[in-house]
Amino acid sequence: MHEPPRRALRLRVTGIVQGVGFRPFVYRLAISRGVSGYVVNLGGSEVEIHVEGSPSRLAGFIEGLYLERPPPARIEELEIEEVRPQGFKGFTIKRSEKRKSKRSMIPPDFGICRDCLKEVHDPSTRFYRYYWNSCAWCGPRFSMMYTVPYDRENTSMRKYSLCRDCRRDYEDPGNIRRFHAQGISCPRCGPRTYVYTMDGRRLPVEDPVEWAAEKIEEGYILAVKGVGGFHLAALASRDDVVEELRRRKRRPTKPFALMARDCSVVEKIAEPPPGACSVLESAERPILLLPRRPGSPVSPLVAPGLDTVGVMLPYTGFQALLLESVRDGFLIMTSGNKSGYPMCTTLECVFTHLRGIADYVVAHDREIVHRVDDSVLRYTEGELVFLRRARGYAPTWLYSPEQLPDMVAVGAELQTAGAVAFEDKIVPTQYIGDMDEPGQVEELEKELRWFIEVYSLRPRAVAVDMHPGYHNRPLAARLAEEYGAELVEVQHHHAHAAAAMLEDRVPPGEKRVAITIDGTGYGTDGTVWGGEVLVASYAGFTRAASLHPFRLPGGDAAAEWPVKALVGLMQASGLGEEEVLEILRRRGLLSRDKLPHGELEARVSYRLAAAGKAPLATSTGRTLDALAALLGVAWHRGYEGEPAMRLEAAARGGRDHGYTPRLVQMEGRLVVDTRGLLEWVLDNLDRLPPADLAATVQRALGRGLGEAAARAARGLSGPVYISGGAAVNTLIVQGVREALKDHGLEARLPHRLPPGDGGIAAGQVLVAASRILGWD
Repeated sequence: MHEPPRRALRLRVTGIVQGVGFRPFVYRLAISRGVSGYVVNLGGSEVEIHVEGSPSRLAGFIEGLYLERPPPARIEELEIEEVRPQGFKGFTIKRSEKRKSKRSMIPPDFGICRDCLKEVHDPSTRFYRYYWNSCAWCGPRFSMMYTVPYDRENTSMRKYSLCRDCRRDYEDPGNIRRFHAQGISCPRCGPRTYVYTMDGRRLPVEDPVEWAAEKIEEGYILAVKGVGGFHLAALASRDDVVEELRRRKRRPTKPFALMARDCSVVEKIAEPPPGACSVLESAERPILLLPRRPGSPVSPLVAPGLDTVGVMLPYTGFQALLLESVRDGFLIMTSGNKSGYPMCTTLECVFTHLRGIADYVVAHDREIVHRVDDSVLRYTEGELVFLRRARGYAPTWLYSPEQLPDMVAVGAELQTAGAVAFEDKIVPTQYIGDMDEPGQVEELEKELRWFIEVYSLRPRAVAVDMHPGYHNRPLAARLAEEYGAELVEVQHHHAHAAAAMLEDRVPPGEKRVAITIDGTGYGTDGTVWGGEVLVASYAGFTRAASLHPFRLPGGDAAAEWPVKALVGLMQASGLGEEEVLEILRRRGLLSRDKLPHGELEARVSYRLAAAGKAPLATSTGRTLDALAALLGVAWHRGYEGEPAMRLEAAARGGRDHGYTPRLVQMEGRLVVDTRGLLEWVLDNLDRLPPADLAATVQRALGRGLGEAAARAARGLSGPVYISGGAAVNTLIVQGVREALKDHGLEARLPHRLPPGDGGIAAGQVLVAASRILGWD
């Protein structure tokens, strides 16, 4: 009988193919398909496979790569090359090599899978009540990686020698979940968990979970080490505990995240829409903002003034057991950091920065190599959008529409992530934080340098926001000088537009309309932008429209005290000083808790605005702040976006009365006339319910911007993009879509990056690339 000819293929696979059980899967697939050869991890996070066999067997093998891959694996690219057969008799997993043929994704951290959690609950397994159980399909990855390739010796698991049983599982090809699973461990050979007092003394605790549950039930606040950092765990149902946590953390109003035992508990405290539980139970395990259920047992102090709560499910065995051991079934599980500082990842940090905040510490002894905060998503107009992209999602990459040189971008000032780029890939870092906080620029530099090293980059350009005062500018200049790279300044809202266009891989040279709405961005004219309609390509943009400009008395102080922004908006609307003072007096807005120096400050603010001695702004954020103050919703910004978030919450159940702002011409662009909107509000303050007013003003801003975008889009193809921090506001997006629908246009939100400043670095990359590569 004639034997079919033997052929050989070399496959190079990129995507999420290291740290997800891919090599063991390839081994089993090769054995089942009757092909020989080897599989090996390479130093760019890619996998190389050499297979030999008949054409039909090779075809079956390649088909199986896609159809039977492990749940967390993602094949982004498969390069196939026919090579000379070498006569392999079997199939082997070769020791990882440092050579790099292609660059591939670095695996993110995954939540504990159902199988591992089942073992944690099963007394017959050696993993019973083992807090850090994981397998090839789940567990920490990026947060514990020193370098690539993803092998145990390149992670913080390398200090744990495998016991006999774990070694047997690790070497057993028939053990689907643990064969060559780099994070494998058990109570005998894995990370240990200890309990400490805040002065560093270790307590002799036999069962840290039961001990922690008892302390939390008694009202204590615990620092608990997780995957990417420490959380502060506390009861969420007792006002006194939540109030004490706020006092200790000096966090008066910013919402705390919750962790719930399972989706049945989530449904008791929130109203998850269809599909929300699938998101919560996914391997990424994000925090998801959900409408708060009326009568919820969660203390109102958890998220004061808001109609939502941020909830996640456990993503480690320890968290699952802890949530099962507390009566409520839910806890506060918020970032373990001192106000203004990064989340702690070490005991040294906890004993230094969380002294006076936490009462006790529960910590495992596995090193956290990369700080990775919890990711946060919300629903905007029924669509999932990122507020913070970190654990579970970072550092997966996005595809550029064109090939890129090696590049670095340092992002913006607030809610920042950086990015690196190469080939047709853009890799955003995990969420880092606000650059004006101590240690955050150093954290950004550490992460960017790590990505530069592991991807062997030689940056040709370093992109930075054009704002002259951003704290990451010296870092950008330092990197540019070190690598001999070009330093490229990028306008803030142009970067927002480019980041939104990236998700559709809009080709270079093509123009799109983007509505870019946020609090602050340094404009090309030196004023404060933030309510813009741009006609943009990656190479440049035209400012087609904006909100009506007004003065911000006191500059940054107007962002903290919304009444100051309101004074500026009223002055721009033509109201006289005494008229403004009378409105403020009648609305109770001159008290010291709403304006630190009362009437005097209001008068000085008005006169500064009238004299043109205050920054000129078209900011959506400050416009929303002003309206929030006027409607009695918010008078102080305790955290980024608070007044706008409270205004959105205040509109729940309100009726939109359909007001649409006029569009007027000013300095060569269309302007959404917010002066008329303010006049409408003042006319209806005592006539309409506050919820109606709140709903109408936000929808009205959206309608005005949408109408301006529709006019700018004449003659252009494609959707209108909405980006910037205010792009997550459901009511504004509804207004935009209502206006665009009348013109047959679609509005599109970003889904793979945060619309806010956490996604801006990716846009900076494309704008900088257009300049150095000469894209039209």
